Amino acid sequence: MKRFFGNKNFTVGFILSAIVVIVALVSLTWTPYDGNKMSARERLQGPSWHHPLGTDQYGRDTLSRVMVGAVNSIIVGLVTVAIGLSAGVLLGLAAAYYGKLVDESIMRFSDFLFGFPAVLTAILITSILGPSMINAMLAIGIFYIPVFARLTRAVAMTVWEREFIAAARACGISEWVITWRHVMPNILSPLLIQGTIQFAVAILAEAGLSYLGLGTQPPAASWGRMLNEAQTFMSMSPWMAIFPGLAIAWAVLGFNLLGDGLRDTLDPKMVRAR
Repeated sequence: MKRFFGNKNFTVGFILSAIVVIVALVSLTWTPYDGNKMSARERLQGPSWHHPLGTDQYGRDTLSRVMVGAVNSIIVGLVTVAIGLSAGVLLGLAAAYYGKLVDESIMRFSDFLFGFPAVLTAILITSILGPSMINAMLAIGIFYIPVFARLTRAVAMTVWEREFIAAARACGISEWVITWRHVMPNILSPLLIQGTIQFAVAILAEAGLSYLGLGTQPPAASWGRMLNEAQTFMSMSPWMAIFPGLAIAWAVLGFNLLGDGLRDTLDPKMVRAR
């Protein structure tokens, strides 16, 4: 832990990310107000003692909705990274293990998926299944599959060439046992780093999709959806856009710095460079 917190990027990223997670956990049991409760008398109020971040066009408390939105953002990050990581690692390991035709097929499949960014994939999926947070997570998760597949393949191929792998083969250990017992532990660090960085990207992507109306649907709280609703009232109530925008920037910056700190600490090349 001393080695991790000795890195400034990791320390700052950990603090920022921890605050987002704490806010999300607190919102599961308590928020200042019901995030979906409307009040015509309190609509478009500025920040005050009763509403620290003001209210929106329906009189809903912005602070409560920002807190609830943190839960949705974290759920999206976890689910999308889990989809991309699980499928991508399996495909990457298969490509590194079998090589030749299997490798070529998986890499061309990855190139095909790369040709459809998350937004275009979301438009395609939501046009068939309808807009929702689940479909947005599915779209972002599919886009992450080639990211993790390429990374897993590249790192696994270098591990397969190491001497201890040859020694394990000489001892008669099966290839798949070698894969899970020796290869996987040696590729966990880059996968963890990439997963943390992609977590931040997923939060930003979900906010963008919700802003376009393809992600979280009303009345559920989403930072991107809050920005979409705020654009009509920018001249009257700028705080409606400022605070959700700051929440997005805070979370993305925190998880990006956390990923950079993990890379600086866990990547042997970075350690030697320092």
